[in-house]
Amino acid sequence: MESRRFFLIAIFGVLLFFTYQAWQKDHPAVATPAVAATAPQLQEDPIQPVAAAATQATSTASPAVVTEPLATTTAGRVKVSTDKLNVEISLAGGDLRRVELVGYPVSKAQPEINLALISEEDPHFFILQSGLAAADKPLVSASTVFTSAAESYSLVPGADSLDVTLESVSAGGLKLRKVYRFHRGSYQVELLQTLSNGSADPVQAAPYARMQRSPSAAGPEAPFVHTFLGIGFYEQKEDGGYRFKKIDFKKLGKEPFEVTQTGGWLSMLQHYFIATIIPPATEKATYSGKPSTVKGFLGQYYGPLQTVAPGAEQTFQTGLYIGPKLQGKLDDVAPGLELTEDYGILAPIAKPLFWLLQKFHALFGNWGIAIILLTLTVKGVMYKLSEAQFRSMAKMKKFAPRITEIRERYAGDRERLNKAMMELYTKEGFNPLAGCWPILVQFPVFIALYWVLLESVELRQATLGLWLNDLSAPDPYYVLPVLFGLSMWLQQKLGGQMATMDPMQQRMMQFMPIALGAFFTFFPAGLVLYWFVSNVISIAQQWYITRKLEHELAAKAATHK
Repeated sequence: MESRRFFLIAIFGVLLFFTYQAWQKDHPAVATPAVAATAPQLQEDPIQPVAAAATQATSTASPAVVTEPLATTTAGRVKVSTDKLNVEISLAGGDLRRVELVGYPVSKAQPEINLALISEEDPHFFILQSGLAAADKPLVSASTVFTSAAESYSLVPGADSLDVTLESVSAGGLKLRKVYRFHRGSYQVELLQTLSNGSADPVQAAPYARMQRSPSAAGPEAPFVHTFLGIGFYEQKEDGGYRFKKIDFKKLGKEPFEVTQTGGWLSMLQHYFIATIIPPATEKATYSGKPSTVKGFLGQYYGPLQTVAPGAEQTFQTGLYIGPKLQGKLDDVAPGLELTEDYGILAPIAKPLFWLLQKFHALFGNWGIAIILLTLTVKGVMYKLSEAQFRSMAKMKKFAPRITEIRERYAGDRERLNKAMMELYTKEGFNPLAGCWPILVQFPVFIALYWVLLESVELRQATLGLWLNDLSAPDPYYVLPVLFGLSMWLQQKLGGQMATMDPMQQRMMQFMPIALGAFFTFFPAGLVLYWFVSNVISIAQQWYITRKLEHELAAKAATHK
């Protein structure tokens, strides 16, 4: 096998990889149809039963299965502003109806508009509900009307936290209080739900929180780039440990799940961002994911029923995280949450690469320059592998006329052709496979870099300079894809291996720079920048190694004279 043939296979594999992602992008999960536009309001999905842990203050009964209407969008709102979040809380149910991430614009063209990770607006419908459920009815639900001391709250200078308190009193003497606690410099929110029992009888209550969303990401996505959209779940294993499990919406539509365990968390995942429900680590909780009977998909959590005696009160605490997948910080929010920064099986390679990328960014303050320096570093570390590859290619180029002659002589006899080629390789002392293995070794690193540049929220809307003001979006003027195509064409010319190929392979190689250049016009500029810089470095290495080999051969020939 010739090294160029192997290279063709590798390029074809890359094309298949990108084409598969593009196909997934064009065939998203199909949600359960929404109610007709003429319907006055949506209907809430039933609250599912949850098995309770048997403790002194915990009942083995389950919360009631309840169906009730969602609060309409005309309900009163409480607005909250912190340095990280702009939030709207509905007074009907005390649910989160809008959460904007301050400092994360929807796009470079709209820097004044913050991305709304939670929003009622289609096509990205996403709300976060919470409440308390009793054995026979919901105690805090979407129909519970709360009051608030103010219509808006802001985190004042010097304050580290902000409490937003909502209260409601039921006809049965039960007082319900819901507190959202926000923190400076944080995307974490504490949800405290308190039930005060002013009745003459004990009351059982269990906390719940659920996210309902459509299978559409918040903010624009680059075409031909498929990223995960679905549920992430920190599942407890049989040995007591935990593992990260993710289920895309398409699969969730076919295979709903429900799991009861101690600890863990449940997230709705999309490119760059997550919304997560985090119950107390020692609490027995039930997590489930399924299609909504009304709109989109549900990810929900229920805690165990607990008994609240007459004259007593009980507070139920649930953690929330609504924000970006910031690397190195999510495990401080909840154990295992950093796994949502998903690089797949190549994470052991990808994480060190991102660490190095961050170091370069800290030095120069520019992610584009950091990508260039990271590419230089990776190519430098792999120089010896590249040298073996280019030496093999140089030898193949030297013997190209003889290889072509053998091909023509034995064009109709493949067995004699292969035998003659092996005799040539043995006589001249080179192995065409020597150029293949370096590509195999480097390929996982290249794919890991692809995921680093694609998945890191830190690179979202990052700027290189000049015309490239957003490395996470396609090059607006197609300069980088054209330069990439030219660099690939130059590599082919320098390698000179096309002469050893059959006509079909030659046509494929001639078409490849044009095809990939056109394909990369749809890809984020940061990825194309990496591939272009990598090609330029390879060209320089190829030129240097080829000249070095020529001098070595000339010196060797002179010695034998």
